[in-house]
Amino acid sequence: MQQRPLAATGRSVSALGLGTWQLGADWGDVDEATAHAVLDAAASAGTTLFDTADVYGDGRSEQIIGGYLSGRADHGITVATKMGRRLPQEKANYTPENFAAWTDRSRRNLGVDTLDLVQLHCPPSEVIDDPATYEALDALVAEGAIAAYGVSVETCAQALSAISRPGTSNVQIILNPFRLKPLDEVLPAAADAGVAVFARVPLASGLLSGRYTAQTAFAANDHRSYNRNGEAFDRGETFSGVDYDTGLAAARELADALPDGVTLPAATLAWIAALPGVTSVIPGARTPEQARANAAAADLLEDGFDLDAFDAVVRDVYARRLHDAIHPHW
Repeated sequence: MQQRPLAATGRSVSALGLGTWQLGADWGDVDEATAHAVLDAAASAGTTLFDTADVYGDGRSEQIIGGYLSGRADHGITVATKMGRRLPQEKANYTPENFAAWTDRSRRNLGVDTLDLVQLHCPPSEVIDDPATYEALDALVAEGAIAAYGVSVETCAQALSAISRPGTSNVQIILNPFRLKPLDEVLPAAADAGVAVFARVPLASGLLSGRYTAQTAFAANDHRSYNRNGEAFDRGETFSGVDYDTGLAAARELADALPDGVTLPAATLAWIAALPGVTSVIPGARTPEQARANAAAADLLEDGFDLDAFDAVVRDVYARRLHDAIHPHW
């Protein structure tokens, strides 16, 4: 597994990380034993980045990760958590006092004195644009509560604002064959500034897994059932904002362009990881088998898979099927 520098933190993280929203909530039920098996499968495959948040299962995801890593003193894994969604996403709630309370809670959940990396969890633009936000985060670094900070964003404009701040270590943004706008400005700006990029929702909530059909049903407590139109949070977080049937057709076209033996999710993850400026791709996994398969996609970065040919197909499909509905919004 390729290991890549995490900005100026002195840490390196794997090209394929692990997103752990699935281990908390909103994707159906995952029991603790299975969650530990997922983490172990990822770590055994060379994954050194676990991405979580304080609201995933109201802290359950953090607690599971903390329990798994306890007793593994030399695990070498960077845990990137997030904060800012425990209260309504209104500017008045993004205060130094709340930042301190949220980070203290995450430290307890994870069982650490200093959090490796804390990302603001898709805050409003006025929070991202406010210098006071970064002053408060710098204070947490100075106090030793956090080692580094970044921002998880919904839009490219937000990413560019966060990248312009000298203390920002990373931005996390939705990036996959259905969401190409970050390639225009965000990736070049991050590379120029030495800011790491984590690509989230890389398989478009499973649409790019190749497993779903028009008849696929999702559990009632799965966001792919209850948030398709943004009923609970930004609709771009569910299927990357793509209409489900349109996404199925686009995924079929991408899969049909692949050579024998290369799956659509593996090709997708490798393609994202190969983009200049991307530090790590963070697919989620609900089973150990999924975690191992996701990590194995990194092999395509080394074994001669024609990434340029796949890139051309991705851009063509996006231009014809998705650009007009997606590009203006995020």
